[in-house]
Amino acid sequence: MATPGRLLDHVQQRTVDLSGIEIFVLDEADRMLDMGFIRDIRKVIALLPKQRQNLMFSATFSPEIRELAAGLLHHPVSVDVAPRNTAAETVTQRVIETNREQKKDLLKHLFETRALHQVLVFARTKHGADALARALDKAGIKSAAIHGDKSQGARTRALSEFKDGKLVALVATDIAARGIDIDALPYVINYELPNVAEDYVHRIGRTGRAGMEGEAISLVCHDERPQLKDIEKLIKRSLERVVVPGFEQSATAAPRPPQPPRGPRKPQPQGKPQGQKLGQNPVDRSSITAATGTAESLRVEPMAHRSCSR
Repeated sequence: MATPGRLLDHVQQRTVDLSGIEIFVLDEADRMLDMGFIRDIRKVIALLPKQRQNLMFSATFSPEIRELAAGLLHHPVSVDVAPRNTAAETVTQRVIETNREQKKDLLKHLFETRALHQVLVFARTKHGADALARALDKAGIKSAAIHGDKSQGARTRALSEFKDGKLVALVATDIAARGIDIDALPYVINYELPNVAEDYVHRIGRTGRAGMEGEAISLVCHDERPQLKDIEKLIKRSLERVVVPGFEQSATAAPRPPQPPRGPRKPQPQGKPQGQKLGQNPVDRSSITAATGTAESLRVEPMAHRSCSR
């Protein structure tokens, strides 16, 4: 079990031998294929025996990613364990419409009045996750943040303390939360809605697993109404609106606070073109799907049923 880049490192160091691989598995296949890993994936596949079975698992699988996956498989069999872009029926989904500037106080209010415990809170950015975790901790709500800028040790420690109940809240970004698997997680709170509707399905899929009940609460301000509309269109249902006294949404949005002026631009090092930026890969998402196929024109082996509630 490895990430593509680390696996290739081991291959170069000759600390791993892939010649005997019979089954090749891509978990979180949509992320693996659309976030810049495709070149590494192809390099790994080139090192594998031609006669093998491929398995791909994902909670979402867009047509674009499905087409890309078809280039890696021959005559794949697709198995949907739930309708596309839907959450488990055991998850109660609610929306609290409020103002942007009231969200933090509203979140604290929910913890205090409902005695919430073991809550996975989603923020949109790493900086936002850190700031929110500090604010909750300062209010007496034991919290920690988990995201890609944290060290592996810090992430492991935060997740362990969250599972053990030492932390009341774990504030996470979308990518960091992909690997979180907690039995009977009772609550997910979207402090900010994701920019991509399919990520909403991934987020609330952390709760309500294996037939357990869960609750997903989204705090929505004026600016996020387009995202909420996209989410409801994706999941083909209107989410229940809840009003919390004292935190009602105003008729119009307050203007955003002014941003501090940027400092002077740092001089570019010699030899580096002005304005050069690192390329970014677009992120796409999609439905609970597993596909299996063979690398060559071989007979497709039946795939064992996998229970999945993501």
